[in-house]
Amino acid sequence: MKYFLLIFIFLLSACSIKNYEHTAAKIVIIKSPKLKFSDLGYIRHTNDAIELELFFAGHVYKKITINHLICVDNGCMSKSSFNEEYLSQYYPSSLLQNIILGKAIYEGKNILEQNDGFMQEIKNLHVDIKYKVNAKEIYFKDRYNHILIKIKEVH
Repeated sequence: MKYFLLIFIFLLSACSIKNYEHTAAKIVIIKSPKLKFSDLGYIRHTNDAIELELFFAGHVYKKITINHLICVDNGCMSKSSFNEEYLSQYYPSSLLQNIILGKAIYEGKNILEQNDGFMQEIKNLHVDIKYKVNAKEIYFKDRYNHILIKIKEVH
C-alpha cells in the first residue's frame, strides 16, 4: 500500500506547479492529425521543465507541461506515448521539447549552421522533416506525417 501511495504522489508531482525562470509570448501554430491550434501562446521554462500555454480568444485552450513526463488536459504520459498519440511514433522522445526551446533535433543530424540559427533536413522511411531555427521563428514541418509546428515572435 505504501508503494502505491509513493507512486501516486510521484505521478501527481509530475504535473505540479513550477516557478519558471523564462516566460515569452509567441504566436504558436500546431497542426497535426490530432492537435490543431493557431493563436497566442506563452512558453515558460526552466532548465528541466517547460510549460506551453495556448490561448484562443483570450482564454486558455490547452496547457502542455513537459518535464520527465508530458502532461496535457487528459493526464500525464511518457514523452514517447505523447509522440505516438499526438505526433508520430517515429520521433525521438525529446523532439517536442527541443522544438519548443529551439534546439537541434535527432542529436544534430544533418545540421547546417546559419548566421542567425540553423537548419536540419531529415528524411527516411518514416519522416520527411524540414526544421529551421532563427531569431524570429522556429519552423518544423514533417511532410510524411502531416505535422507543422511554428513558433514566431509577437510583433
